Amino acid sequence: MNANGFGKRLKTMLKVDARRMLTMPTVWIMLAVSLALPVLILVMTSFVGGMSETDPSGSAQMSFTNVWQAIGSAAGGNAMSMDLTGMCNINLLYFLVAIFVCLFVGEDFRSGYVKNLFTVRAKKLDYVLSKTIVLFAASAGMFLLYFVGAMIGGGIAGLSFDVAEAGATAGGIIACMVSKVFFALVFVSIALTLSAVGKQKLWLSILGSLAAGMLLFTMIPMMTPLDAGAFNVALCVLGGPLFAAGLGAVSNIILNKTSLV
Repeated sequence: MNANGFGKRLKTMLKVDARRMLTMPTVWIMLAVSLALPVLILVMTSFVGGMSETDPSGSAQMSFTNVWQAIGSAAGGNAMSMDLTGMCNINLLYFLVAIFVCLFVGEDFRSGYVKNLFTVRAKKLDYVLSKTIVLFAASAGMFLLYFVGAMIGGGIAGLSFDVAEAGATAGGIIACMVSKVFFALVFVSIALTLSAVGKQKLWLSILGSLAAGMLLFTMIPMMTPLDAGAFNVALCVLGGPLFAAGLGAVSNIILNKTSLV
């Protein structure tokens, strides 16, 4: 009975959150940015790099030469470099995901929706689980759209699509994307917990999430390299949900122990 009750409550919350998300302009803006960002980065840097061909020592740092650089770097490569290709790639999306989570959850507190929801029917745990699942689905969509945008931008900029040149394989790139998508659960859960702390103070949750993201940023290339393998996939597919479950429990405690306003 309790299991069925929990399942029904969670299913209801998922439907409500999915419906609210699909009707919010914010989610469509974030998805559009995810698609347009790699196109702009690859096309504009290619243009700037082309204008700098007379300076061979600097042009390589100013533009991408291979489309897969927009996805990441192979393990042991320049993953930790501070040049353009090391900083302006798909890993930027993790910060966008964190901001999106804060905006979505913050709207619940700002509008008073959360207080009414908990008063009428929902439990805190149902709310946290539903938000984690729905926001993870949205973040996965953002990563997939970035990948599509990178392919479009690479084609427009005339970049090389040679996988071997990037030090990876087709299977490695697939594993890389799977790893990156599930690693996003870490950022979703951190931003969700900090949103529960900040509540109506959106600036606080965003700043806290971005600060936490900066601390984790150097881990992303190591966890999700371009030539990722089964170990990277397993680490992210198993570790992401476990991390989310742990912080989800923390979020549940925070919501139960603190005021909702």
